[in-house]
Amino acid sequence: MNVARRPATDTEALEKMLARGQDNLLLRFGLGGEYARRGEYDKAITHLEAAVAFDAKHAAAWKLLGKALATCGRLDDARHAYRSGIDAARADGHVQAAREMEVFLKRLDKSSP
Repeated sequence: MNVARRPATDTEALEKMLARGQDNLLLRFGLGGEYARRGEYDKAITHLEAAVAFDAKHAAAWKLLGKALATCGRLDDARHAYRSGIDAARADGHVQAAREMEVFLKRLDKSSP
């Protein structure tokens, strides 16, 4: 009898890779992004913090980390993430990414004391 298997979700597949020891920047960034899309920001933060630990120059990881932190109300941590992301983006010549994070940072500063 041929039993159809339920396809693994993206997060399940990525978590299995991590469990096998395939820990790296792109895996953590991917997991962080998937959890953020699902609204599971605490899990997203864990993986995005690991991603920037692998490479502090990864501006996209800093940007997504800042968003996740801000969504969870961790505004000082979000500011730090955005500032780090701006520095990383500028260092690599990613002007647009730096500008986006500058806007997010300004919004944070306007919305809180």
